[in-house]
Amino acid sequence: MFDDIRQHFPRLRTGADFHALRAVRERGEYCAMRRGVAEPPRLNDDAGAMLSVRVGGAEAYAATADLSQSGLQAALGRAEALARRLAAHMLVDARGLPPPQGRSHYASPGAGSSFPSLAERFALLADESARLPADARLVNWQLYLDHRSVEQLYLNSAGAEQWQSLRFVYPGISVTAFDGSDSQTRTFGGFGSGRQGGVEVLDALGFAGAAPRVAEEALQLLAAPNAPAGRRDLLLMPEQMMLQIHESIGHPLELDRILGDERNYAGTSFVRQEDFGHYQYGSALLNVTFDPGIAEELASYGHDDDGSPADKAYLIRAGRLLRPLGGALSQHRTGMPGVANSRASGWNRAPIDRMANLNLEPGDRSLAQLVGGIERGILMTTNRSWSIDDARNKFQFGCEWGRLIENGELKGVVKNPNYRGISASFWRSLAAVGDTSTFEVHGTPFCGKGEPNQIVRVGHASPACVFSDVEVFGGAA
Repeated sequence: MFDDIRQHFPRLRTGADFHALRAVRERGEYCAMRRGVAEPPRLNDDAGAMLSVRVGGAEAYAATADLSQSGLQAALGRAEALARRLAAHMLVDARGLPPPQGRSHYASPGAGSSFPSLAERFALLADESARLPADARLVNWQLYLDHRSVEQLYLNSAGAEQWQSLRFVYPGISVTAFDGSDSQTRTFGGFGSGRQGGVEVLDALGFAGAAPRVAEEALQLLAAPNAPAGRRDLLLMPEQMMLQIHESIGHPLELDRILGDERNYAGTSFVRQEDFGHYQYGSALLNVTFDPGIAEELASYGHDDDGSPADKAYLIRAGRLLRPLGGALSQHRTGMPGVANSRASGWNRAPIDRMANLNLEPGDRSLAQLVGGIERGILMTTNRSWSIDDARNKFQFGCEWGRLIENGELKGVVKNPNYRGISASFWRSLAAVGDTSTFEVHGTPFCGKGEPNQIVRVGHASPACVFSDVEVFGGAA
């Protein structure tokens, strides 16, 4: 497929000032077992190409699943015709935007290695399911293993050729316990966590043997009291920090959202263009990076989908807001610095400003030191629910698992732990940041945005963090 496209591209004809092609093939295999019974596997194999052009500063796109030379030529013609119609009415002028150049190749760790067969994967899930304790209160459980591979080729009329071969593994366990009056669910994998790589991801995440622990924690939650209500110091573990970073830093910093492009669908942002360079987003302990260089993280790549090379950059340093999540076109529109985060969910979607790997850099405290520094607090981990306003400012999040902290010591488990805050002030309450021993790589394949909707993979790596004087509450609130 891709070799043919390489041959077809130089033969395409257009009167556009610039044209590019992005071909994508994505294959997926999803295996699951519920209550020890195998479900039918879900398999997909999807391929196509997006042709893009610039005419007089107007950009336009057309996609096709016909990857023959005639199919690509027809899509290119449609894109050019649309660009010429838009040129007299365009809202964004791309003249002067330099085209990507150069050749590159990027691959996930173990992208070319073998992966267990479907039969072997179902056997793995069956073995793990069999480890669950025989307890009548365990009323439902599901184990799954999702494996996806993506190959992508970008070519343009300036001579660029960029090849990426990516592989993703998402293991998950969910166990629900019920005692006749209350039900509690505990999960492994949380908010759809996964990593780039091969079978080694399962070992790195500790999938084998995790089911008994997940089940035991679900049973512990049944017997636990509700989380208390009031203001306490809050220790968020990395699995919940993923969601906190995603919703209250990632989405507010997407430059197209700040410019108003998303307001009728996904909302706007409390951040303004004039805030960059001086706004105090968080305490001096807050350091947030766009980092495509952690190989196993979900959104690591060599170039974004518009061909811009991806490099690590600080978005927030010592609490001060420095740059937005804006790709090449948004940077061109505003004259602001950005990052290589112009991304599409597939061959039939145009790239837009998206989160990628958005990470909170480690600090200098061990977990014991974080806990030891809290007089009256609560630990929370693994997101269960989230709500945040259209400007990504006021939020309320719920977690699966909580533990009280008193006089520097972890105490009993509490269920239904929740907390609320305001993004513009919450990060300024950041009081302590865990060191590399608490740092974990997480991510989700379920970030939605754009019209038509695009679901993309994003990565969030973070240490454990302590926030002072946060409003928390339990299930009775």
